[in-house]
Amino acid sequence: MTSRLSPRHLVAACALLTLSLVTNAAAATATPMTAATAGELLSAERMWSLVRLGDADISPDGKLAVVTVTRFDVKENRSSTDLWLFATDGKASRQLTSDKAADSSPRFSPDGSLIAFISKRGDDKEAQLYSIAVDGGEARRLTDVPTGVSAPKWFADGSRIAFATAIWTDLVKWEDQAARMKERAESKMSAKVWDRAPIAYWDRFLEDREPHLFSIPRAGGELIAITRQSGFHLPKSEYSDSSYDISPDGSEAVFVADTDASGVEPNLDLIRVATCGCKPPRNLTETNRADDGSPAYSPDGKWLAYTAQAIPGFYADRARLLLIDRADDSRRDLSGQFDRSAGDLLWRADSKAIYSAIDDAATNRIYRFDVAKPGSPAAITGSSSFASLALAKTSGPKPVAVALRQSFTEPPTLVRLDLANGTATKLSNFNDSTLSATAQGRVESVTYSGATGAPIQMWVVYPPYFDPSKKYPVFMLLHGGPHNGIQDAVQWRWNAQVFASWGYVVTWHNFHGSSGFGQSFADSINPDRISKPYEDTIKAAEWLAGQPWADADRMVAGGGSYGGFLASTLLGRAHPFKALIAHAAVYNNFTQIGADYGAERDRFFEFWERPEEFARYSPHTSAGNFVTPTLVIHGQLDMRVPVNHGVELFNTLQKRGVPSRLVYYPDENHWVLKPQNSLFWYKTVREWVEKYAPPGAH
Repeated sequence: MTSRLSPRHLVAACALLTLSLVTNAAAATATPMTAATAGELLSAERMWSLVRLGDADISPDGKLAVVTVTRFDVKENRSSTDLWLFATDGKASRQLTSDKAADSSPRFSPDGSLIAFISKRGDDKEAQLYSIAVDGGEARRLTDVPTGVSAPKWFADGSRIAFATAIWTDLVKWEDQAARMKERAESKMSAKVWDRAPIAYWDRFLEDREPHLFSIPRAGGELIAITRQSGFHLPKSEYSDSSYDISPDGSEAVFVADTDASGVEPNLDLIRVATCGCKPPRNLTETNRADDGSPAYSPDGKWLAYTAQAIPGFYADRARLLLIDRADDSRRDLSGQFDRSAGDLLWRADSKAIYSAIDDAATNRIYRFDVAKPGSPAAITGSSSFASLALAKTSGPKPVAVALRQSFTEPPTLVRLDLANGTATKLSNFNDSTLSATAQGRVESVTYSGATGAPIQMWVVYPPYFDPSKKYPVFMLLHGGPHNGIQDAVQWRWNAQVFASWGYVVTWHNFHGSSGFGQSFADSINPDRISKPYEDTIKAAEWLAGQPWADADRMVAGGGSYGGFLASTLLGRAHPFKALIAHAAVYNNFTQIGADYGAERDRFFEFWERPEEFARYSPHTSAGNFVTPTLVIHGQLDMRVPVNHGVELFNTLQKRGVPSRLVYYPDENHWVLKPQNSLFWYKTVREWVEKYAPPGAH
């Protein structure tokens, strides 16, 4: 098992299977006790009827917000995503796009008249850049790039739009790119060849194309290559519009590139280039062997902000917020001793402060970093989690801002956010009628004593209509990562409120290694990624057994990715659970080298250097102790934890004579994403836990 089960560059967005981020035991406080309201229970089917909000942006004057809105047609097993406009005073909203194609990445033009976005419409073979007038009308396609486009960003003067596309650098003309795309798609020869790692990422093989930045006039026209001649490119694995930025005067760009030539020691650096693509590049962070990211120019052009880690190969290392003075290249650290990771940096219009949504003690909070006060970040929000923050270009210390707010009981909701005091005013109401008629259980944050006596934060979600005088079964969820804690946020794939509606007290503990509780806590499980999380889990079960409302004879546990690894670990050790669920579980550390990051050098030692110690950290070496009924789930397209792990675990359980079931998805990856597959997943999980821990109050 390795600590890189999540993308090494992303500590917040991407949480593994049992996803949703972080927590800090000592600092965690109880969330408001939301009493169950009368209504239907939150079934998996009802959950899929909820509208999901995604990427948001705000107009320069702060009067309008745009957000992606996704609805699901479960019967047809598909989704549709459109753009919606909201007045930030809360007085009006309207649907802006309605094409059957999915629209994404909406970005207001600097003059506020247009919204650029990505879509694949009509005869488009690949996603293209479009723009639409804020006042409405038909969207206009700006690009016809055969390799497709993504990650749009406006130049500050509104004259051009930058975007990324993955190209073959040996081909100069776009028609040649198109010809090769067609040739590859139609070829009867399917072999792929690599001379250097990595070869895959999550659920796809990496191509020989390189992602590069280009720009185009706002009305369309000739493309200008920004990074093509630099000798560097955006990471093949993943990138977004936070992976690069354009200077306020439009003369230069800074982008994230993996400068490792070996393929086994990734190192993300910041590369500066002229936007004309006509000057030599410069590596701004060459001396730092760990990852750098999130470049962001200050509006006055004086500073370049970015994040920097210090430990190579440790994706959960603290990301500090640094500033480069563009006049003399001097560096300043705005983080100081702040023991959290910054990311996705947003400057205030007056260039005096930077805002960031930060994984903090089981909640995603908005923080402000004042340029004049290094080392003194201030939390703007408290309860609920906030993401997709967007700031207007209005001047002054109180910019208009919007964000997506969510909690265990509230799906992502567009809000206007007062950055002076954290007050949020709700703008969207897509799910209000459904939620008002839905019974949800109250949510509590508790702290118990875990491994080495350390305080461990744990979420407890009670069943609707919970009666503390009765005893309930417990469903303990094990989060992924391991460095991805569980926040106060909706989990679509492992929804605690859905599980609670079955008649279980549902828990999610942020064991040692979880993000959001400081550097020492996150790094405390390396290289032994079993002992402390295992002990924290047993201590959590003991705490629960001591509660008058918990039935210690009806306890089950399960998780995905690292959570599946932890479930497999429990299988081979003493535990109180009547049944387990292992989804996308790392089971055999020796075969995990086949993962998408399997070629990266281990931070501590390779398995051939200390095989006996390496084996102690692998669940499969305790197979002789397996006796607990286990549901094993895996997807064929999973390259983060290859499908052989699920097959190995199931076959071993079968040979041991342990009651077990294998659920195999040929068309799913590390997660179950398709509506009907998800409904089957919830049905199967429910049948499994109810068989070994009957639900309801006794």
